[in-house]
Amino acid sequence: MQFRFWLPLSALCVLGLFSGLIEFNVIPPGLELLERVKSSFDDYFYFLIAFIILLESIVYIGFYFPGQFFAVVLVVMAKPQWQDIVYLTIAMVFAATLGSAINYTLGRCFSEQPQQASKLRIKSLLVAMIHINSLAFFMFYQGANKQKARVVLLAAGLNLPYYLLLIFATSLLSEQVLMLAENTWLLAGFVAIWLAISVFMDISQYRKLKLKQN
Repeated sequence: MQFRFWLPLSALCVLGLFSGLIEFNVIPPGLELLERVKSSFDDYFYFLIAFIILLESIVYIGFYFPGQFFAVVLVVMAKPQWQDIVYLTIAMVFAATLGSAINYTLGRCFSEQPQQASKLRIKSLLVAMIHINSLAFFMFYQGANKQKARVVLLAAGLNLPYYLLLIFATSLLSEQVLMLAENTWLLAGFVAIWLAISVFMDISQYRKLKLKQN
């Protein structure tokens, strides 16, 4: 029997570990670290944006770096013209797609499941794209379940309008609204809900299996 709860449980543990290390000053906050990175890459703006998005898009690592928030704030502060927005969107989509490919590959490498692809649900992908961290775990899960690699390209196509809207929305709304999406407690709440749903589904699956055996 394949249990679903281990992935959200591991995510919650890693998120808690990062929060504890930051709280006890073992490591600096991710935002502070990104500020240091910015001072070193001021002359390579598009590379910096891509690098920041890539960091947050990788499974588990994304809990430490509020990359999407930081990247969009940099974009807004730069007061980009329409052509700059196009280039920035391309950089963001490229980085997010590379991150998705890495997560998908990691999922395939660490999975012990047989080489059989599960059915891709577009609705699940759209829900996962609400936050870059949820997309990371979605891609890891797709790789673990031997889904076809086209799911990475599909996410890339959907990321194109997503990042365009993200830049425009952040330009119109306050930075505090986007900062809320990077709040550790909010992320922990979403992961906890994911864990609870996974545990419920595992229990239901276990009961069905027991009934079949009896």
